[in-house]
Amino acid sequence: MKILIAYATTEGQTRKICRFCADALIDNGHSVELLNLGDDEDGLDLSRFDAAILAASLHLGAYQVAIENFAENHSTTLENIPTMFLSVSLAVASGEADDLNELEEIAQRFFENTGWHPARVEHVAGAFRFTQYDFFRSLAMRWVAAKQGQKVDPNKDREYTDWDALHRAVLDFAQSV
Repeated sequence: MKILIAYATTEGQTRKICRFCADALIDNGHSVELLNLGDDEDGLDLSRFDAAILAASLHLGAYQVAIENFAENHSTTLENIPTMFLSVSLAVASGEADDLNELEEIAQRFFENTGWHPARVEHVAGAFRFTQYDFFRSLAMRWVAAKQGQKVDPNKDREYTDWDALHRAVLDFAQSV
């Protein structure tokens, strides 16, 4: 199959997740095209793809504008091929029911607003990228970590992504297509 992986990223963890998914799919015989939605997407013909995976990270309760615009602009085509959405968030790592319910509500609002309804949604834990934060963002992220009971070193990045679960999910999606 030819699979599009389109993503929006702020600090790079979503890009890393998408590259991981692309490698897993390629290792299983699929053709993959990665598209950073911050790049130029003019002339993109979605009809070339058998399936699509869209991915974005949550920041302050919203996904990046680029993913919203892409999903809305291509909702008709996306509705006609098998699709999966990877919602990347630190809140996933908490495992708290309230956090997970809120993530699901945010995703559902996103789908309603864009008119795109993926066949599958996976909530994927993100990462703290302290090496990329300015002073104020670092302070805010340390507060988020403390609120979640996480001990972090403000001089080091920390990943929470469950790579094994992500590998299983993306291959299961491809197999179901």
